[in-house]
Amino acid sequence: MSTAVPPSLNQQLADLHAERVRTWDPAALQVNINQRARLVAEAAGRAFVQAGDPVAPFALHRVEGGELSLDSLTRVGPAVLVFFRFAGCPACNIAIPYYERHLQPALQARGVPLVAVSPQVPERLVEIKTRHGLTLQVASDRNNQLARRLGILYSFDDASRQAAEAKGSHIGTVTGTGTWELPQPTVVVIGSDHRVHFAQVSPDWLVRTEAQPIIAAVDALLARATPSPAIA
Repeated sequence: MSTAVPPSLNQQLADLHAERVRTWDPAALQVNINQRARLVAEAAGRAFVQAGDPVAPFALHRVEGGELSLDSLTRVGPAVLVFFRFAGCPACNIAIPYYERHLQPALQARGVPLVAVSPQVPERLVEIKTRHGLTLQVASDRNNQLARRLGILYSFDDASRQAAEAKGSHIGTVTGTGTWELPQPTVVVIGSDHRVHFAQVSPDWLVRTEAQPIIAAVDALLARATPSPAIA
């Protein structure tokens, strides 16, 4: 008897796009497609965070209250940060629960913290944690301070901004930041040496990092940090 293999994260995101093709107004869909395509085209010239980069001290704000500092997250080993857009983002509501199911257990077993990070203010961001019963940590990067340093921010293009305003929406009101800026979905593995050891940025927010490459990067980092047994 065969066991069905659960769909990958990117298959689930492709299914979301396929549903939009079936149900969205073509003009609205094209605005979404064009914004994502523009970000992909611009990515080649962007100075995104990359492996080897030093990470200066930062503080994230937990949705339940309190701070997560760089020192506290990496005191005993590496930490994994997953940047996402905001609590109501449909793609994020696929991606973050996927990481809860397929990444969080593996990292917990290795003693590695996993933090989902958005610029949305904590009192609004908590919604995604309660909706999905997340055990991974969810924290606010207030005013996109860390995302800006990592070079992963983007702004709505004119067509996307006009489409949002026509619906009476302003992403800055949704997030509480007051701006049209959001982080591009990004995964960063930071070591206890306060350096980046893995980074992957997804300019197209319907294409994101699967769990296994993140686990492999963490395992490689942990293996380097483990002393080799002495030879008698």
